[in-house]
Amino acid sequence: MEEKNYKEYLEHITTFIFDVDGVLTNGSVAITTTGELLRIMNTKDGYAIRTAINEGYNVCIISGGSNEGVRLRLSGLGVSDVYLGVYDKIETLHNYLNKKVIKPNNVLFMGDDIPDYPVMKIVGLPCCPQDAVPEIKHISKYISHKKGGKGAVRDVIEQVLKVQGKWNRNFDAKY
Repeated sequence: MEEKNYKEYLEHITTFIFDVDGVLTNGSVAITTTGELLRIMNTKDGYAIRTAINEGYNVCIISGGSNEGVRLRLSGLGVSDVYLGVYDKIETLHNYLNKKVIKPNNVLFMGDDIPDYPVMKIVGLPCCPQDAVPEIKHISKYISHKKGGKGAVRDVIEQVLKVQGKWNRNFDAKY
């Protein structure tokens, strides 16, 4: 059976689901003297997330991390479906898809490490950043040329929206 080119999946995507550490961040954590864990997120990823939401796409976060600063940042971008501290990502995925009545084939999930593996086997378009672990790269239908926290999320959102004619439709390109 011939493998589809990943671009053939883009036109069917209605939902983006992302892990946080290693996808929306570079996977590093700065630890303050009080024990607070600090992460850095890319503003270009944020712009793409906001654009996807404004265009009517579902955007969801499923992460094992539980930093409330992450929830605050994502909430500020308009992401209302943020699941942090998740041990069983498959259960959370199924609950989310049932709640929103979404078919797995319409989902793009971007993960970077072993906890994402089971979920990525279920969705229509499993993706990963360029610096994901080998096991995740092996099952990904698309590997971004960008690293986690360095625009990988923007890369996949922009590609889907461009294929569907929804990337910056109201942008005046005449500068």
